[in-house]
Amino acid sequence: MSSPVRTTQIFLASTLYGTATLAAAIDAGCFRPADRRLLLVSNNAATPETTPGLDEMPGFALLRGRFDGTLSWNETIAPFHPGSWAPRPEDAPLWERQLRQLWGLGDDRVELIVESLQVSPALSVVQLFPGAPIEVYADGLMSYGPTRNKLDPLIGTRVRGLLHLDLVPGLRPLLLSEFGVEPRLVPTDAFTKVLAELAELAESDTQCAPVPAEAPALLLGQYLSALSLLTPQEEEELHVRMVRGAHALGHRHLVFKPHPSAPARWSRLVEEEAERLGAELTVVDSPVLAEVLYQRLRPALVAGCFSTGLFTAAMLYGIPVARTGTEPLLDRLAPYQNSNRVPLTIVDALLPDLADEQAVAGWAPPTGEQVRESLTGLVTAVGFAMQPQILAGLRPAAEAYLAGHLDAHTWRYFKRRRLTALGLPGAVPAQLAFIPRSPAVRRVVRRARHLKRAALG
Repeated sequence: MSSPVRTTQIFLASTLYGTATLAAAIDAGCFRPADRRLLLVSNNAATPETTPGLDEMPGFALLRGRFDGTLSWNETIAPFHPGSWAPRPEDAPLWERQLRQLWGLGDDRVELIVESLQVSPALSVVQLFPGAPIEVYADGLMSYGPTRNKLDPLIGTRVRGLLHLDLVPGLRPLLLSEFGVEPRLVPTDAFTKVLAELAELAESDTQCAPVPAEAPALLLGQYLSALSLLTPQEEEELHVRMVRGAHALGHRHLVFKPHPSAPARWSRLVEEEAERLGAELTVVDSPVLAEVLYQRLRPALVAGCFSTGLFTAAMLYGIPVARTGTEPLLDRLAPYQNSNRVPLTIVDALLPDLADEQAVAGWAPPTGEQVRESLTGLVTAVGFAMQPQILAGLRPAAEAYLAGHLDAHTWRYFKRRRLTALGLPGAVPAQLAFIPRSPAVRRVVRRARHLKRAALG
């Protein structure tokens, strides 16, 4: 009589925040039972050889206890980089046999739980186990936007669930909706419990930020220049504006949390500006989660550009928040399909501007009903404009929103050229609105462009 097949779940993680999300989901029973749970760690930094990985960060040992073992994706595919390496299709069976032997999987039934399925390393891992069912977990505002790239149906149809945190109550994620994937919430209380464990551990960390005499303003850096969203000089100025904005609101104790990979000189510029204004500034040097600082410092305000941390502060801990720099980014973000567009849109639409004292003082987290009324239509229209082929079924809803809501404020979320290309309301004057939708006109335009390129070539 043959023994029953063992089930092994492999969880892919590249950040401490993502690992905390997985730990909370496991604690809350969000996954099916399994005989083994293995954590596959990936260091996706530009130079992983010189950048501490997830498994070297404070608090990882506490989270690791939820798993039966830890594996390294970087070691598995060395010397290749996790963000750029992908298996050749013909090599996938060989890789699967190799990984089953290397990781002690044998003939186990494998289940995969991954992040960012559209790109490597997650995309590479799921390609190497073609028979494994997939669950995706999203640890930020990206889950509310559309799938970044068109996925192979052989992969997309294997996805049986999307786990996400309830960062924007009332807003339904667009991610993987083209495959009918149902989103499920990671319970907020389970997540905050895991974060409380990490905060308790941080109490004994001498490198963690000291607690100021009064509640500080916490400033979050994101390293947007690494994503080519800002120049280094512009990002430095963004951080300086955070200092000025918090100081103008009356905050004299400031804490700056730079991105772990950001250059050290940015912290020096922030320190110089705080000194010029007469404010007391502390820079957090250790790679601690922002959510740990929320519990440790109990800040009076959290300010940033469009960090997910703004929403965890507001929705999970009830801390006042403010944004800065979102409007210029909306104007220059390119191409329109850039996956940062929906997170940027959500932050800009819901959170108060740091420069508006009355808005910051009077802001309160929106209810689910308020979000459904004010944000769902906007995110649907932006998501369709970003990925019209992937989200083709959302055209009527996008047209309805644009026809009724385009005004001096909402135009910041759209580009006339993009609306024109898609034949959406707002592209041209109403009396000429039929032109972008006309197949004949489209054929003429395509032909003209082809002739122009041929002439220039």
